[in-house]
Amino acid sequence: MRTSASLKTATLAAIVIVAPLAGAYAAGHHKGALDATDPTDLTGPRVEALIEQAQGVRQGIVDARQANNITPAVAQRLEMRTNQISQAAEKIAASDHGRIPAAQYHDLMRHLDRVDQRLRIDTGSSFMMGDGSDGGNYPNG
Repeated sequence: MRTSASLKTATLAAIVIVAPLAGAYAAGHHKGALDATDPTDLTGPRVEALIEQAQGVRQGIVDARQANNITPAVAQRLEMRTNQISQAAEKIAASDHGRIPAAQYHDLMRHLDRVDQRLRIDTGSSFMMGDGSDGGNYPNG
């Protein structure tokens, strides 16, 4: 009888210990309709801002090309660089659950700004420095 009581106690103790762990395991591996989005979804304000900025640069390239302000070769080079930056952003976001860390976001935005500045210089619409007192104004960049 004594062995039977200790067996019952050991069994009950095992169930009490294992039940919460099994529940936690099941909850961690079950994906329901209300759970978080798939990690490869590109979401968040940084991703959206980067995508919108890249689209703006692309539109500027298209507009400059249609107005014959830049050559097809220049347009292709600028578009290729913009695409590389966009692909890098997508890769970073995909590897970080749809987010881009602040440092990498600022780095990518800086690269896009350089492409945009290069477009402005190539089209002659960049900001000018100097007041002309030394014989002219110079492009900033």
